[in-house]
Amino acid sequence: MQVLFILGVAYAAQTSVTSNATAAGERHSEGYCAMYGICGQRSDGKYINCPFGTPSVKPDDLLSSKVQSLCPTITGNVCCTEAQFDTLRSQVQQAIPFLVGCPACLRNFLNLFCELTCSPNQSLFINVTSVAKVNRNMTVNGIDYYITDDFGEGLFNSCKDVKFGTMNSRAIEFIGAGAKNFKDWFAFIGRQAPSKMPGSPYAIRFPSSVTVSSGMKPMNVSTYSCGDNSLGCSCGDCPSATVCSNTVSLVSRKGGSCSVRIGSIKAKCIDLAVAVLYIALVSVFFGWGLFHRTRKTKPASGTTPWWNVMDDGEVHSNREKNENPPMQVFEDASHVRNDVQLSIVQGYMSKFFRRYGTWVARNPSIVLCSSLAVVLLLCLGLIRFKVETRPEKLWVGPGSKAAEEKQFFDIHLAPFYRIEQLILATIPDGKHGNSPSIVTEDNIKLLFEIQKKVDGIKANYSGSAVSLADICMKPMDKDCATQSVLQYFKMDPANYDGYGGVEHLKYCFEHYSSADTCMSAFKGPLDPSTALGGFSGKNYSEASAFLVTYPVNNALSNDGNETARALAWEKAFIELAK
Repeated sequence: MQVLFILGVAYAAQTSVTSNATAAGERHSEGYCAMYGICGQRSDGKYINCPFGTPSVKPDDLLSSKVQSLCPTITGNVCCTEAQFDTLRSQVQQAIPFLVGCPACLRNFLNLFCELTCSPNQSLFINVTSVAKVNRNMTVNGIDYYITDDFGEGLFNSCKDVKFGTMNSRAIEFIGAGAKNFKDWFAFIGRQAPSKMPGSPYAIRFPSSVTVSSGMKPMNVSTYSCGDNSLGCSCGDCPSATVCSNTVSLVSRKGGSCSVRIGSIKAKCIDLAVAVLYIALVSVFFGWGLFHRTRKTKPASGTTPWWNVMDDGEVHSNREKNENPPMQVFEDASHVRNDVQLSIVQGYMSKFFRRYGTWVARNPSIVLCSSLAVVLLLCLGLIRFKVETRPEKLWVGPGSKAAEEKQFFDIHLAPFYRIEQLILATIPDGKHGNSPSIVTEDNIKLLFEIQKKVDGIKANYSGSAVSLADICMKPMDKDCATQSVLQYFKMDPANYDGYGGVEHLKYCFEHYSSADTCMSAFKGPLDPSTALGGFSGKNYSEASAFLVTYPVNNALSNDGNETARALAWEKAFIELAK
């Protein structure tokens, strides 16, 4: 939808040029334009180009720098005025949020419109095929935009897997109506839009071959692969990138390097080796323990009980002679064990812990009170205890590279939006445990009632009322980007019967990206997999749950007060959900 809108206004200018303007006639050669200037305006406000070829114009320094900033492939003369270029730049900004995740895709996409708008060799690949009279002036009604298949495939391949995180779907669903190849995408772009509908004011065909006699050459600006090192994309937006495919193949090669089959069990060599080593170590440990225990049970010859050791070191074998040994024997017992003299450290530790244990036993009150005092002292930190609820603060260090990159992204673009969600599900039956389908007329009407209550939430923030419309994310600056099956009815219960009720819902499950009646209130397609749950494959009609997601605007929180309005509304929303 955004692409069509871009084409529709890309040639808007502040002044009009009549059909009597100077024209060099139709000429397909380098340095000539196929269209230049504005000769009319449709009833819906869309401007239409003049169908007269003119030599390309040398821009002033200001316009040249502007063109270079957006269209680095265009140098020297141009086929657009400053007003035309400013309008083009303001409109392509709408596509940036969809494609910003993949710089290579965005660059190729911009080149498509830069060449169409300002290329100094415009006449080589653009041919005006039909004209129409608007307000007594001849205007462009249809063109052929010759583009090579290489450029088309390069553009499509770099963009086909780019994700649009806001809507949790691919960007091509929004800017290409879910096109499967570049020809479908170009066909969508080139449709002539009816009055007051987004799209191009004139028809655009995208042939790839021209006759030699025409003197024309298809546009073939170099495209960037999404795996290009200079404009590389993440593996999520470009799974075909070399670095991503190498990672997968490396893992697969490692997985199949060595394996051993034991009966019906297939084990990796490394796993088997670790298991054998573990069993060996356990066997050695228990074997040593058994051997040591057996050895201790045997009587040791020449061993004298410690209580027969006297102060003078003499050994008395007659136990009866020493029924009451002196205390010195017990004090020195820690130093002698089976005729082995203990070390000074061992003796000191033995005496210390014996005396400490005696003191603890004689002073239980002091020990308990002092222990409690120490515990309370260590718990003083709980006074400043605060529960952290932000995942990025829990898992990412404040001085890490990831935190710095996120801060840079938030400052120059925008922080990630907040999410509020409702999940409504049917109750499984007690006999089979299967959940019935939630896609029924009664459930949809119930969802409309719940949505009405959500829209009616008024949270108090500093004396002012805050509603969902005040804080929700609005891609087209008017309607909230709520992810709900109610979007197939434009979020308006009055459209339910007029659109066909449940049957319209099932129709949109299959044509959500192509049928105009299935477009959401915010002028974008809604993938049913983002608004339904509890279904298998693409059997959306069997879904057992409605998923309603409310993306809410977020802001940098340097002082902690930027998102206060959203937080106030969230509290009221939670109270309603309870």
